[in-house]
Amino acid sequence: MTSLTRDPLLWILLVVLVAAVVAVMRARRTNMALRRTRKDLEAGLGEARGDVGQLHTHIAGLTAQHQRDLADVRADAEAATKAVLKSAMGTLQSLAEEQQVLLDGLLKKYGDTTDVLADLMTVDHTGSQFGRRAKGISVLCGGWLGRREGAATVYDVARSAQGRIRDFDRVGVHSQVNVSLIGKAVEPVAVVLAELLDNATTYSAPGTPVEVNIQTVPTGVCFIVDDAGLGMDQETKDRAAALLAVDGPVDITGLGDPPRFGFAVCGMLAARYGFAVSVGSVSPYGGVRAVIRVPESLLAAEVPAPAAPQDAEGTEAAPQRLAPVPVVGPSHVVGTTSGGLPKRRRRNGPVTVVPALDTAGRQETSEPASEVTASRIGAFARGTQLGRTTNTTEGPDNK
Repeated sequence: MTSLTRDPLLWILLVVLVAAVVAVMRARRTNMALRRTRKDLEAGLGEARGDVGQLHTHIAGLTAQHQRDLADVRADAEAATKAVLKSAMGTLQSLAEEQQVLLDGLLKKYGDTTDVLADLMTVDHTGSQFGRRAKGISVLCGGWLGRREGAATVYDVARSAQGRIRDFDRVGVHSQVNVSLIGKAVEPVAVVLAELLDNATTYSAPGTPVEVNIQTVPTGVCFIVDDAGLGMDQETKDRAAALLAVDGPVDITGLGDPPRFGFAVCGMLAARYGFAVSVGSVSPYGGVRAVIRVPESLLAAEVPAPAAPQDAEGTEAAPQRLAPVPVVGPSHVVGTTSGGLPKRRRRNGPVTVVPALDTAGRQETSEPASEVTASRIGAFARGTQLGRTTNTTEGPDNK
C-alpha cells in the first residue's frame, strides 16, 4: 500500500484525471452558455422580424397619412387662392358698380346732351383705376402688359400714373428732365408708379401732399415719390423689400385677405423689364420715400419738355389746381351700327376751357365748380390717353 502511494505514475494519472474532469465540466458549461446565447439570439431575431413588420405597417400608415395631408393642403391652398381672388374681384366689382352709378347719374342728369366732359372724365378716371387693378392681377398671374410702339416723356408717364389712382388731385409732379422712355418701358413704369402713388395716398392723411420728383442720375432717371404718412415699421420694410426683390412667381395666397398686390406687382414688373424699385427711406415730410430707378438702356433720345401754360399776367396757378395739360375732347356721333347703336369717334385735339366773364367783361376770380373739376381732371387726361395707345398683345419674345 505504501509502495502505491509512493508511485509517481499514480499521481500523474490522478492529476490528468482531475484535469480531464475539470475540462469536461468547463466545456459543458461553455456549451450550455452557447446554447442559451443561441436561444437568446433566435428570440431577438424573432422580435426583430416582428419589429420590421411593425415598421412596414407604420410606414404604410405614414404614407397614407401623408397622402391625406397632402390632399388637405392642396384643398386648403385652392380654397385660399379662391378666397384671395374673390376678394380681389370684389374690389374690381366695387369700382365697376361705382362706374355704373356714375353713368346712371349722367343719364338722368343730361339725357341726350353731349356737353358732359367733366363727368365723362370722372367716369374715365374710375375706369382707369379698374384697369390698373386688373393689370396688376394679370401680372401676378403671369400676364403681360400692353406695349407702345413709340416713346413717351417721363412727365407724360408720371401724369399717366397720376390719372390711375383715386386721389389724383393730391399728387404734384415736378420734372426738369427732357428724356423719354422707350416704348416697352412706358406702361410698366406707369403701372409701378401708379401703385406707389396709390400706396402713398392711401397710407397718408387725407389732404396731405404726395410729390413726384423726376431727376437724372449717372445711371439713368429716378422717379422719387414722397408722402406725409406715418412711415413703415421694420417688419413692413422687410416684407416690402422681399416683394420688390422677387425674381420668380409670387404666391398670391401669401398676400393677405384682402390681398395687397402693390409691392408684388412692382417687384415682378421691375424684374421683368430691368428697372429697380425701392422703399423704406424717410421722406422730407416724415413719411415714406419710394424710388423707381430706370437705367439708361430703357431711355430714348431726349425730347423737349412740355411747356406749362401760363395766364396772361404770368402769375402762378391757383392753389389746389394741377398744371393744365391738353385733354381729350368728347366723342362725336359719326353713324349707327346695324343694331341701331350710335358710333362715336373721339376728338384728338385739345379742349380749352374758357373762363366765364362777369357783366363788365372781366374774368371771374372764382371758377364754376364744373370748370374746376374739368381743369383738375385735365391734369391726368393726357396720361389716360397715353394709356389707350398701348397694344394689348405682348409676350416674352417682345420683351
